[in-house]
Amino acid sequence: MTTNDDQLIEAITNGDTKAYGQLVNRYKDLVYTLALRMLKHKEEAEEVAQDAFIKVYKSLNKFKGDSKFSTWIYKVTYNTCLDRIKKNKKHLNDVAIDEYTEHKLETIDNALESMIKEEKSALIKRCIDKLPSESSYILTLYYFEELSLDEMSDIIGISANTIKVKLFRARKKLTVILEQYLQPKNTINYGT
Repeated sequence: MTTNDDQLIEAITNGDTKAYGQLVNRYKDLVYTLALRMLKHKEEAEEVAQDAFIKVYKSLNKFKGDSKFSTWIYKVTYNTCLDRIKKNKKHLNDVAIDEYTEHKLETIDNALESMIKEEKSALIKRCIDKLPSESSYILTLYYFEELSLDEMSDIIGISANTIKVKLFRARKKLTVILEQYLQPKNTINYGT
């Protein structure tokens, strides 16, 4: 039975799986302890220790012997722990969605969507009120009453093509008014 890390590494790179088992046995407690201290969670520390040993095995040929093997394996473990911590932070705000939660989310989404529609509708109505009567009337019939051009033609008594032109002009006027509402007011005073 070999005891020197260098001898174990050489045996492992030559395909000796028992030598790898010896290496794992030699460092498993220290790797686990380091992982547990960093992660503060037993199961995660066990998983990270396993991951670290897999990384060590896969990159054993990259170990150049510039430092002690124990230093290298601790570094691999440390980096594996950091990866896990980053992964956990990314999922820290994740919430398990069950049917109840999903239903609540749909209800909230629907309520928010409804509020947004109502706010948009109220804003558009305020802007339409600022338009001349004919433009206001045409836009109301088209967007809020959802009448077709032909139906509007019957009501107003002008051709559908004329309605289309008036609708286009009314939209342009409405756009100008909406832009005034939506653009932030420039309140910065530059000393003028």
